[in-house]
Amino acid sequence: MLQGSARLLRLLSLFQSRRYWPGPELTEALGVTGRTLRRDVDRLRSLGYPVQASPGAGGGYQLGAGAKLPPLLLDDEEAMAVVVSLRTAAAASSVMGLEEASLRAMTKLEQVLPMRLRNAVTALQSSILPIAGGQAAVDLKTLSTLADACRENRALRFEYRSRGGEGTVREIEPCRVVNTGRRWYLVAWDLERTAWRTFRLDRISSTVFPGERFAPRDPPDKDLAAWVSKSLAFGPYSHTARVMLHAPIQEAADRIPPAAGLLEAVDEKRCLLTMGANSPGILSVYIAAFGMDFEVIEPEEMVAQIREIAERLIRAAAPDRNA
Repeated sequence: MLQGSARLLRLLSLFQSRRYWPGPELTEALGVTGRTLRRDVDRLRSLGYPVQASPGAGGGYQLGAGAKLPPLLLDDEEAMAVVVSLRTAAAASSVMGLEEASLRAMTKLEQVLPMRLRNAVTALQSSILPIAGGQAAVDLKTLSTLADACRENRALRFEYRSRGGEGTVREIEPCRVVNTGRRWYLVAWDLERTAWRTFRLDRISSTVFPGERFAPRDPPDKDLAAWVSKSLAFGPYSHTARVMLHAPIQEAADRIPPAAGLLEAVDEKRCLLTMGANSPGILSVYIAAFGMDFEVIEPEEMVAQIREIAERLIRAAAPDRNA
């Protein structure tokens, strides 16, 4: 059984994951008795968290909206981690509106930090410099609306711009929001196309219309992050390649962005890369540019492309001066 503040943090985390918890489900999740749960709830209330309770045998609990900032339950390392995250978000966020909110949160956090940590925070603020990463900006309100619809299983309607800029009205059942580092994506069931689709959030119009609640479907994959990576890596392309990289998967992951290709570990020294492009030649150059030895599994025509490109590069590197 969790002890002390660790159990309180676990209880807060459960409240954040669902709006309402029946009492028996909470006691089972925490591994405590009903009496201990009631004491923990009273403890949260004393700290400023407005926990609402419904009485009776079928009663339960939910976390209401607070009117004040409760005391922090963070140790020094956790507090510094929050500061670094907020500073990063304020300096180079891909979410529009997050910068100002992060700065406000940092100001509030600094007011409750001990002096020894305030000096470290000041050093961080003066030392961290952002470099624009070319991320596609996402509206904070849109992101929040989509995340809430995923949690509430509520259908949505919005206008979506294609890669060419053409707008279409889409009606979808949202599942999850996935962030690849540079972009945000929504995994959803497209009602008109009757298939799972991936939508870039920066191409969704800022006006999103909520619809009726729906019964959630089984997701297209247990690992939705890998599913999105797969769909981005070779879903839209006319040619797909599978190559064996002679490098550990962690080394390959450091060089290959998630949206560029799908990596699968083979053993401690090799991994499998699957990726797509619009021609075998582009695939050959792209894979070679990763800087790792590899062998082609498929397609066969890619081998001929590699030989042709290699000969061209050799001629370019050592041209015939007498020609």
